[in-house]
Amino acid sequence: MVRLRVVTTDDWPLWRDVRRAALAEAPHAFKSRLADWHRGGEERWRARLEVPGAYHVVALLDGRAVGMSSGMPGDGVGDGDGRPPELRSVWVSPEARGHGVGGLLIAAVETWALRRGATALRLAVLPGNAPAIALYERHGFAATREPGDLLADGVTRELVMVKALRRS
Repeated sequence: MVRLRVVTTDDWPLWRDVRRAALAEAPHAFKSRLADWHRGGEERWRARLEVPGAYHVVALLDGRAVGMSSGMPGDGVGDGDGRPPELRSVWVSPEARGHGVGGLLIAAVETWALRRGATALRLAVLPGNAPAIALYERHGFAATREPGDLLADGVTRELVMVKALRRS
């Protein structure tokens, strides 16, 4: 059975271990590289978890971390102008894929965004990451025309996707 755990700054070793596992297993899926996260130690990991208003969750299967996701506040909340909150750092370990873990992680961040008063949730994905794009589409995200961040090659941009949120 999969259990979700909200991660706090005191959980930085757990977050570090899951993030490193994600970057090692799926380097093609993230802009960050594993080598980028070997510097800084505890302070850097705590800083990631201390972003005001952010939400971080880890999926556990039989006590082992098998997935992660984050919600990062946008520059607007609710129906106001500005960028909506973002879904980030979604990863599910190979052993847990195909069992709904990705959907649970996405739903947890959606719930967090709704509690913040958001009416939409945004994400950016690398354009060649077909499995992730398919996961996001299955969960109601649609590509936008918004240009994503420019990638390291200086030509390619992230694909920006958005989902309208509705209270149930």
